[in-house]
Amino acid sequence: MADMKETKGSVERYRMFIGGEWVDSTGGDVIEVENPTNEEVIATVPGGTAEDVRHALESSREAQGSWAKLPAVKRAEMLFRLTDKIRENRARLARLLTLEQGKTYALALGEVDASIDYINFAAQGARRLEGDIFPSDEVNEHIWIHKVPFGVTVGLTAWNFPLALACRKLGPALVTGNTMVVKPPEITPLATLELGQLAIEAGLPPGVLNIITGEGEIVGKELASNSITRLVTMTGSVETGRALYHSTAQNITALRLELGGKAPFIVMEDADIDKAVECALISRYLNCGQVCTCNERMYVHEAVYARFVDGFLAGTAKLKIGDPLQSGTDIGPKVSRNELEKIEQMVENAVKDGCKIETGGKRPKGSMFEKGYWFEPTVITGATNSMKIMQEEIFGPVAPIARIENFEEALRLANESEFGLAAYLFTNDMRRIQRAVLELDFGEIYVNRPIGEQRQGFHNGFKLSGTGGEDGKYGIENYLQKKTFYVNFS
Repeated sequence: MADMKETKGSVERYRMFIGGEWVDSTGGDVIEVENPTNEEVIATVPGGTAEDVRHALESSREAQGSWAKLPAVKRAEMLFRLTDKIRENRARLARLLTLEQGKTYALALGEVDASIDYINFAAQGARRLEGDIFPSDEVNEHIWIHKVPFGVTVGLTAWNFPLALACRKLGPALVTGNTMVVKPPEITPLATLELGQLAIEAGLPPGVLNIITGEGEIVGKELASNSITRLVTMTGSVETGRALYHSTAQNITALRLELGGKAPFIVMEDADIDKAVECALISRYLNCGQVCTCNERMYVHEAVYARFVDGFLAGTAKLKIGDPLQSGTDIGPKVSRNELEKIEQMVENAVKDGCKIETGGKRPKGSMFEKGYWFEPTVITGATNSMKIMQEEIFGPVAPIARIENFEEALRLANESEFGLAAYLFTNDMRRIQRAVLELDFGEIYVNRPIGEQRQGFHNGFKLSGTGGEDGKYGIENYLQKKTFYVNFS
């Protein structure tokens, strides 16, 4: 059997993982993977074809029947072995994540830990896959609701947390008896591909997990439109989500989407301002602002506006931008040139709209920043809700701040968005918190705390931010279908 990769000079040439084996693309194409810190090519991955996709899906279908017949606890045992292998390779996987995505090494270690946690949480639920029994209207009859796997599922992941997002999907998919084909993003596929080798070492049967690389227009489209696929779960952009609706329509394939966000960060006059500033910094600049639940727009009460802005500016000034592999670095580069240029254009447009740049707003100076996709932590004041900077997802280290007069205005402005993924509220008034429960139109709300969902929660969005959700018992339910039996024993 071929190896996972070959090394040619400083560039590693990866293969795809299909049917328990490492294979090249049938078309022979490759995709280059850059290090966003210095723009150097560090690896290539296969540019998969529609034929490769069909091979992967057929492999998954062949494996799924036997996999589903195993007791759930047996499936869980293999998943626990997989997380043991991930843990053994923690440092290596984290370094690979830093090299391909640009996140700090400390955050990359956290991503590996989260990957382990996602799979373990799902595996721990193996004995809690519940159905229901209901009384019938008929004599001597029971109604059983039995939950069964979809069959072959597809996981499409985003480039900001590629390994964690893959594990977030494959854990619940596999423990419930599905098989999965994972397609990592073109620009950050390496750590995800490494899961294939770890799956072999953990003893997962061939075909239970397949990993295929390539362009979305080719690989992603075929994965979503093929009749073998029975469920698609995707984390990514609204544009891609819309395309998936079209691709899955012909076969009425089940679809779970976690899309973009534009999280409001509301600070009221009664809040603990020091705590709000600390949480705002974490929630804006984590992973260079490249998190779908990041603090994307701040609404600060006029009574505490000056104090909050001064504190936020002081905290921003302390952030260290630099080599993400070095200890003490807070912010690495943006993931790609396209993402960098998008941020630059958004800041330029905000200034034209009347905003003021309080700090940052450009690429940093210095010899180490001559190459790579760097952008300074940036704070913008004078923003209003009519501006694009307050309506379009930034996904970078840029923080626009608006002044508000009261809680009613905060709620109204927060809800004036096409997105509905996450929101933040800082107040000590329980009446306001209870109103937010009813009136904030978002799927995930953080009250007096920074970014970071937990495994037992439910991560889902409203409006353009998606449908379906991940995590907890409700996330696991998304990988199961209900089958109803009317059992008459007269």
